[in-house]
Amino acid sequence: AQLEASGGGSVPSGGSLTLSCAASKYIGSAHCIGWFRQSPGGEREGVAGVNLSGNTWYADSVKGRFTISQDKASHTLYLQMNNLQPEDTATYYCAADRTTGVYCYTLAPDALDDWGRGTLVTVSS
Repeated sequence: AQLEASGGGSVPSGGSLTLSCAASKYIGSAHCIGWFRQSPGGEREGVAGVNLSGNTWYADSVKGRFTISQDKASHTLYLQMNNLQPEDTATYYCAADRTTGVYCYTLAPDALDDWGRGTLVTVSS
């Protein structure tokens, strides 16, 4: 299914995970694709985005630890997450801003048009 995230799990603090999602409808066409997360009882928080030019943006909270990438051959979007911390615990969603690209500049989830089923990441201290 398009934008359905996978790869979540439970890791100890300092661990790593790589999330992925199929995005054939969006890679190469959507102005910005990326990831956002939502912690239990919390609001949606933009995490990372990549635009049509391949430029990337990250939330300050994940900068230096997370890397967004896309495989255009397989139409897959990835989020490599290193040095995970308990505050990274959340459900992570793969998403697309089809027409404006605003999500990449702002990481504001309201700018997103489409997203799929999320995957839960739990980081224990």
